[in-house]
Amino acid sequence: QVQLVESGGGLVQPGESLRLSCAASGRIFSTYMMGWYRQAPGKQRELVASITSAGSTNYADSVKGRFTISRDFGKNTVYIQMNSLKPEDTAVYYCHLPFYNAWGQGTQVTVSS
Repeated sequence: QVQLVESGGGLVQPGESLRLSCAASGRIFSTYMMGWYRQAPGKQRELVASITSAGSTNYADSVKGRFTISRDFGKNTVYIQMNSLKPEDTAVYYCHLPFYNAWGQGTQVTVSS
């Protein structure tokens, strides 16, 4: 069974930074693409960023230049570094492993002054 566990969310002020982590189970981690999604109240879940096993990355236009996705194979963990946070980044952030259609439980990010 694939398990994804996110951490690192919280309340920050506009312009500040957060780093989210997603710990994945087992050997499957190194093989497949991973992604971060987010869902704001009243809105659909949307892709924020993704990273392939080869390290190729893709970002939503709204976060390009501010967010960076990375992965540590030794720790079976994928990260997203979020800088220059804006109130519109407020959402629940989810880690996703598309090949297994596995989702983490989500972590809340709130950007507010």
